[in-house]
Amino acid sequence: MLNPRLADLPDYAFPRLRALLAGIKPGSVAVDMTIGEPRHGAPAFVADILAREAPLYGKYPPIGGSAEWGQAVAEWLTRRYGLAAGMVTADAHVLPVVGTREGLFSAIFVATPPADGGPTPAVLLPNPFYQCYVGAAVAAGAEPIYVNANRDTGFLPDFLAQPQDILDRVRAIYLCSPSNPQGAVADAEYLERLIAFVRERDAVLLADECYAEIYGDTPPTGALEVCARLAAARPDADPFRNVLVFHSLSKRSGLPGLRSGFIAGDVKLIAALRRFRSYIGPTMPLPIQAASAAVWRDEAHVIANRQLYAEKFDLAESLLAGRLGFYRPAGGFFLWLEAGDGEQAAQTLWREAGVRVLPGGYLAADTARGNPGRAFIRVALVDDLATTEKGLAGIRRVLAP
Repeated sequence: MLNPRLADLPDYAFPRLRALLAGIKPGSVAVDMTIGEPRHGAPAFVADILAREAPLYGKYPPIGGSAEWGQAVAEWLTRRYGLAAGMVTADAHVLPVVGTREGLFSAIFVATPPADGGPTPAVLLPNPFYQCYVGAAVAAGAEPIYVNANRDTGFLPDFLAQPQDILDRVRAIYLCSPSNPQGAVADAEYLERLIAFVRERDAVLLADECYAEIYGDTPPTGALEVCARLAAARPDADPFRNVLVFHSLSKRSGLPGLRSGFIAGDVKLIAALRRFRSYIGPTMPLPIQAASAAVWRDEAHVIANRQLYAEKFDLAESLLAGRLGFYRPAGGFFLWLEAGDGEQAAQTLWREAGVRVLPGGYLAADTARGNPGRAFIRVALVDDLATTEKGLAGIRRVLAP
């Protein structure tokens, strides 16, 4: 009765954590530093817009989004990545998604053709990975290829170093930059190599850029930005050919419950996704589109958010520098701390300090070269400064006195 492919899905990290900590009494009032759920509060104007536009809940929203929403997203991409005016258009290049997880999952179905008796298509994934990447590959009948991203590789996967027989089968590559959990950022040269590779093989680069607006001094380079530079040197009928990017208001704007994001890029892929998604029907309600348009147009709250994260990273550096392999990530809001044994560290922290963290091995797969997350814990700096300080002080006291 069940699709046998479901058996190939890895266990999700959070049920594993609940099982790991079951029966252990926390040693203090709990501080949850496991989930990447921003807690700075939403922009105040969002609730007003949702209330004002509430009658639109009575209308079916279009798959392609409203004109206002599409224009706001196209303008944001143009502004954020220095694109030429008109290079991104709402009708041809952009689609709304109900949270980028849904978009990252569904995109693979138009990007990965069936084997039809030939070799099984391969999908390259960073390891550690966001679980929806592997779920999508498995559901689409492709083989997920886990490419370790560890300290030796600058915490970015060396996708193109895979054996030739794998590279010949690649139909899609998932890249997360800034990466979750390590906070590594792909530079323009790295992105250029991947774009050249997928274009040579008519594969697809699926660039998850959901953490792109949380960074230190330098805004992370985006895949569409690199596409535009390449097109300037050698004009292309579609400057974003073979590339899709994914952005969200969950991290940028502290609105995970709004379930608001978008896909942008390759014209043919966007058209295919629009048709495919018409059958699934994952549409964003019109009041949420109206609020989202306003949020994409506002930068003040994003700057304020970055400042709050910077304060927490300053705090983390003051407490943990020189301990647990601490480094300040280029982007995102996680610490990726080397604790020897991630599972044991998570249990010890919960028992002795009431601090809940995620074992890094739960975010990665076992490979012939080992599990690149096994020695790590992921720590989310999403709470207020006082709560964050309590959690980090507990980590230092218990794991790195």
